[in-house]
Amino acid sequence: MATVELRFSALPEHVRTARLVAAAVARRAGVDEAVLDEVRLAVGEACTRAVGLHQSGGITAPVKVLLIEEEKQFSIEVGDEAPRSAPGDRAPGAAGGDLDAETEEDEMGLAVISGLVDDVEVTAGEHGGLIRMTWPTTPPAAVLP
Repeated sequence: MATVELRFSALPEHVRTARLVAAAVARRAGVDEAVLDEVRLAVGEACTRAVGLHQSGGITAPVKVLLIEEEKQFSIEVGDEAPRSAPGDRAPGAAGGDLDAETEEDEMGLAVISGLVDDVEVTAGEHGGLIRMTWPTTPPAAVLP
């Protein structure tokens, strides 16, 4: 199993780099060429979401992206360190309208990712969140002598 780890400051201008690296590693791992645009879009959406969560939460830790090449599949994990609480919990003094708008935007981003990726897992807790996206790979063609 080969893994590439990418960490970047939570700034929107770094999302493009994450997309390009993810597509290059996915191609090398054997993800079908026809799916690479979906990989780029899904990673861009997940990274943009993580950057937004870090910026709105004042989190200075980097966004973490793992590109994991396994037998017959390629996975990408995008992690953030933005703490989440149970639905309906609001921080004291939090403006309801702002929180509702953020939640709606977050749900829209997750819907886009789910539309692009057949195998996606989203987890979140008090220490942050993780989006794991997985695509099948095809083994490289055998080289004939």
